Amino acid sequence: MHAVGIVAAAGSGLRLGSGRPKALVPLGGRPLVAWAVATLLDGGVDEVVVAAPAADHEEFARALPAGIRLVVGGATRTDSVRAALGAVPGDAGAVLVHDAARPLTPPDVVGRVLAALAAGAPAVVPVLPVVDTTVVVDDDGVVTDAVPRAPLRRVQTPQGFSRVVLAEAYDDLPEGVELTDDAAVVRALGVPVRTVAGDERATKITVAHDLALAELQVAR
Repeated sequence: MHAVGIVAAAGSGLRLGSGRPKALVPLGGRPLVAWAVATLLDGGVDEVVVAAPAADHEEFARALPAGIRLVVGGATRTDSVRAALGAVPGDAGAVLVHDAARPLTPPDVVGRVLAALAAGAPAVVPVLPVVDTTVVVDDDGVVTDAVPRAPLRRVQTPQGFSRVVLAEAYDDLPEGVELTDDAAVVRALGVPVRTVAGDERATKITVAHDLALAELQVAR
């Protein structure tokens, strides 16, 4: 099964306070996007498409290995994935969508997603259990209820899909509608989403503290 990875890398990174696209922020001496691409390739993906800001394509090209396809990302993550999907070859059987902001995702996670797709799942996401007590609060911040943790999961990336299913789901999604992730897009089409085990190392880098923790991790 020919598998193509998409890396959504057009985010501004304002919350990280970097003054440049988040995907170009260095971690352990190389940009986050380079880590994310390496994870996909090391995990078994055959080729990768990166959606990046048009103004920064030259810098992205210097940061990435030869053969990585760059497309112009959109103003939103949904727009960027749509743009990258247009560059996925028609003979691809599977598409994995990964966030550049999860640079330390182990390749084993990619392998588990690919294995589930090869076994026939139309959509697969890596997940972790929720370990903290989770509550519902009202507008005044008062706890009104507690949510049982047993059925809850934290969703990570890369999320994997049949190329045909993902393309159909995005074609069916009205322009301007923004969903939280690609699994939500295919679920809106009525497609069941399977889960595989995620990894604590696949945490998302959003603020400077997250980046500092990731630096400690790669320095070990």
